[in-house]
Amino acid sequence: MSTVSPASLHHLALTVTDLESSVEWYGAVFDVHPVMDVPHPGGVGRILADADHQLMIALHRHETNGGELCTETRTGLDHAGFTVPSRADLEQWQDHLEAHGVIRSDQADKPLTQSPITDEPYASILVFRDRDNIQLELFAPAQQ
Repeated sequence: MSTVSPASLHHLALTVTDLESSVEWYGAVFDVHPVMDVPHPGGVGRILADADHQLMIALHRHETNGGELCTETRTGLDHAGFTVPSRADLEQWQDHLEAHGVIRSDQADKPLTQSPITDEPYASILVFRDRDNIQLELFAPAQQ
């Protein structure tokens, strides 16, 4: 039996190429809004949160960022996964994402694209990408 307290995710921190555009996009897609800026050497982090502070996303701008897009095949972030209650919620998210510029595609393989919903035995999954090509995933557990 472990003696440490269980951990839970406090926030997700992402480096972006255009802070203002990303704040606008994440705000519209996830209904999170700026609550504070946290300066750091060579840049700034902007903390976004929902009304209850249950979902917090930190978007970072670094002066040394060369503007290249993210790819999950390099060491670092592969993707960030969020859960929703049901497959029907994923279907609503498809329309919501499309309304915010995330177009439907055969696969989410470039910025601002979303894949079709995949149904696996354990869950239904909707994959999409932000403007910097960061892969995001919505996960609806299989209904028992």
